[in-house]
Amino acid sequence: MRIRTELAVPAALLVVLALAAPAGAATPSSAGAVAPTPPKCRESSLKISAGPSGRPETLRVSVTNRGAHACVIDRVPTVVFGDLDGPALPVPETVSGPYRVPARGSVHAAVRTLDPAATELRVVDRLIVAGDPAHRGRTFGAASLGMPDGIRVWEPVTTRWHRSGAAADAALERYAG
Repeated sequence: MRIRTELAVPAALLVVLALAAPAGAATPSSAGAVAPTPPKCRESSLKISAGPSGRPETLRVSVTNRGAHACVIDRVPTVVFGDLDGPALPVPETVSGPYRVPARGSVHAAVRTLDPAATELRVVDRLIVAGDPAHRGRTFGAASLGMPDGIRVWEPVTTRWHRSGAAADAALERYAG
């Protein structure tokens, strides 16, 4: 699985930031300055989808929050191919962090399974998509993704979550073009 690093802000840095902020600016300690983060999404409240994007070796994945309240997932989907070790890497490179999914809302990411310059590849019969690395995720067979001969994989990458499929496709084109 992907190794993630968490970014911690030392208390001393928060003090420096607060002192450097213009008068009246919101700081982490200002009343009402930071909206509370919604709770983590329960896996059972999420609907995970995956399908072809219309581009070769590219898929689109999405998560829909079926709950009545906003919740958070990881900012990068966890996409694992068959029995291969490790998930698709995020583009641009990023660290783990929360991503808010509105109540009854959906978020989307684009996944490129095969590097266009690849000289090697593996073929797998399924992939697993999860909104958070702590979730089991949902398994999709290759045929259900429009790849009846298997999913061709080599150095797969994924975008972060986006509010629309078009935005996810554009991000993949921009960063993994």
